[in-house]
Amino acid sequence: MFYKITLVLFVISCIVLIISVLMQSGKSSGMSGSIGGGAEQLFGTQKGRGLDKLFDRVTKVSAIVFMAAAVALIYLSK
Repeated sequence: MFYKITLVLFVISCIVLIISVLMQSGKSSGMSGSIGGGAEQLFGTQKGRGLDKLFDRVTKVSAIVFMAAAVALIYLSK
């Protein structure tokens, strides 16, 4: 029973993780942005606004749940 609940939690966290990563906007313009002045975006006020902040939190929480469920499934499958 606990295995099935953990498996469902694993699948849901996987789907939420994929969606939240795809919905985030790009943080910089790659290597050229970091050399040519992309540091302003990193330390600027744009980072913590709106939906990006929400998707960042959702991504972190779902990644933690995903990893914990993966480890739990390994131990429960034995």
